[in-house]
Amino acid sequence: MNQKQTTQNQPEMASLLLGAGFALASLIILPAVAQRVGLGSAVTIALRGALMRASNRF
Repeated sequence: MNQKQTTQNQPEMASLLLGAGFALASLIILPAVAQRVGLGSAVTIALRGALMRASNRF
């Protein structure tokens, strides 16, 4: 693999990792934190939706 192919793959990998991070946060971390803090289910669902939309942008 030459240098040009490596630099072209780096933005794709960064986007993939960022999207996966948002998905992980919305599915696992957010509900756990919301339960610990005492947020209602409607707020948790709204935050989860916002994170999933953000993950689709990348």
